[in-house]
Amino acid sequence: MVKSSSKWVCQNCGLASQSYIGKCPDCNSWGSLIEEVQKTKTKAAKNELIEKETKTSFQSCMDVKLNEANRINSFDKELDSVLGGGFVQGSLVLLAGDPGIGKSTLLLQASDALSENHKVIYACAEESSYQIKLRSNRLNLKHQQTLLFPETNLEDILLLAKKEKPDFLIVDSIQAIYHPMLESSAGSISQVRECANNLMRFAKDNNITTILVGHVNKEGQIAGPKVLEHIVDTVLYFEGERFHNFRLLRATKNRFGPVDEIAVFEMRDSGLKIISNPSFLFMSQNKESTPGSTYTAITEGTKIIIAEVQALVGNTTYAAPRRSANGLDYNRVLQIIAILERRVGFNFSKHDLFVNLVGGLNSDEPAIDLSIAIAIVSCKQDVVPIKRTIYIGEIGLSGEIRQVNNIENRIKEAIKLGFEKVVIPQTEGLSKNLYKQIEIIEAAKLLEAIRKTLTTTKQTADI
Repeated sequence: MVKSSSKWVCQNCGLASQSYIGKCPDCNSWGSLIEEVQKTKTKAAKNELIEKETKTSFQSCMDVKLNEANRINSFDKELDSVLGGGFVQGSLVLLAGDPGIGKSTLLLQASDALSENHKVIYACAEESSYQIKLRSNRLNLKHQQTLLFPETNLEDILLLAKKEKPDFLIVDSIQAIYHPMLESSAGSISQVRECANNLMRFAKDNNITTILVGHVNKEGQIAGPKVLEHIVDTVLYFEGERFHNFRLLRATKNRFGPVDEIAVFEMRDSGLKIISNPSFLFMSQNKESTPGSTYTAITEGTKIIIAEVQALVGNTTYAAPRRSANGLDYNRVLQIIAILERRVGFNFSKHDLFVNLVGGLNSDEPAIDLSIAIAIVSCKQDVVPIKRTIYIGEIGLSGEIRQVNNIENRIKEAIKLGFEKVVIPQTEGLSKNLYKQIEIIEAAKLLEAIRKTLTTTKQTADI
């Protein structure tokens, strides 16, 4: 027999209450508590279920065998690097991103490649089999061993998976499926938590790699309870600008690999294509410097990306000048402006200032500081930085240029892309071979870097 009980659950933080409360005492949100009915099994039903279950057994840690078969490669090595070397058997992976960013397209392409040697069940809770087939034809996919299952009932999905015993189970999406034991609507906190827990236990018990698609709310966070991110093994964020064709896949949690790797995709009519060398995407084709434009080297995991920083300084008639930072840490840009005013002697009180990291890239790495400062000064003074030069260094509050990590690999990437000079903080222990391939300009202070890199004019000579 099944009994029913109800409780009021906050849809923002998951707080449960036995009665309705207008304002949630935990997250202070109004009208967020919704009544949810939960069905519970009686004691007799539980005892009957326990009798049917097999006895659990333990295994010594020394007896657990590891081999290369525990990792399954996806359709591209860049995606495998984000996962830490490929999919781990029996793992639970959460793929989150904004609506329309390409999450389903990415999983369709991955399932097509995986289905060549593995059985895949694609539970499409938001689309019909006909719609999935239309998209597959557009992407020229074959899906040799992919089973499409348009279903929103979690129990039906798990029954099919137990019967077919696939290697991969893809659920698109976790907010669209429901557990019949709960009478709350799909996507509620109780439903998402219960469905995720059941899928996690199913993946571990049956050694089936399970991939969940998660929605993102307007604040940019994964919709649903925070426990959703806690129970999964890997959290992947698929992000990108709405008006750009480029997408970035990064891991924010990974129990089986690093969390600082990224993979760059380009969205085309035929689907997503991996970009093996993303530096060309985030820098202009012309490496000849212009006023307000500089280049820097950003680290993303094991990748070094050469990116272009642009600055625009213009006069303003308003009492409070505008400050804007696109793709950069806004507070850090304000800090660099303050350093330029205090330590170098510039005055930006009557100037609007806009700084942009080209290509829709986002980074808050301190190594970009020197590139931002040189771009701002060159635009304000309307002078051109020395040609084919890259700027790497963190700026301290006293105006000194501080060392950054991975400096040699950054310089090697600049050499590979044809840069002739690099401006860095004073560094010891650099390979002598680097000095033969590129001109290395070392500067201890920001003022020294400005004088060495900006074209000599009367304006810069007076600094």
